[in-house]
Amino acid sequence: MQKRFGIDIDGTVTCPTSLIPFINKSFNLNITLEDLTEYELTRCLDLPEEAIYQWFVQTEPLIYKESPIAEGARQVLKKWVDQHQLYFISARQSALLDVTKQWFQRHELDYHHIELIGTHDKVPTAKKHNVDMFFEDKHDNAVAISEELDIPVILFDTPYNRKPAPKQVIRVHHWKEAEQWVENLFGKTGQTIKEAH
Repeated sequence: MQKRFGIDIDGTVTCPTSLIPFINKSFNLNITLEDLTEYELTRCLDLPEEAIYQWFVQTEPLIYKESPIAEGARQVLKKWVDQHQLYFISARQSALLDVTKQWFQRHELDYHHIELIGTHDKVPTAKKHNVDMFFEDKHDNAVAISEELDIPVILFDTPYNRKPAPKQVIRVHHWKEAEQWVENLFGKTGQTIKEAH
């Protein structure tokens, strides 16, 4: 039986380091991913909030266009697109849909649905699409989705999301590990373990 996966894009399908070259160039810094210990940049970089906001609005389309894909993501997602339904749900603004679709095309990633909701509150959208599992890098999103929808959430480990999490939030370090969890939970063919026996 096919499952429907809700999948975040930035820091999940794209590499979590995507922002860093842009930050370093624009603000003349030399930071690494380890320096981003908070999801909100204003909490971990000694820069004015307004400056970061203005920079992000101006640079956002270019960042999304040039973001590298996360290691292992293409292989796993290309396999899953035939076994499950892939619903990409992102906090990006809807005006960035063309840039987003072009990025997917360039990286040869197929999908069943992309929704750019313009907010970090993904619970209503995940609920609307009745997803069976979610893939995320933002800690509070992962916790809210798992608790409110009572579904497992794969949380891709980064320095900015290392707070404790409830049992249904499963921390992984790469896409191969995510794939193993999916197989453990649903079986290799997309069946649940109970349905397979």
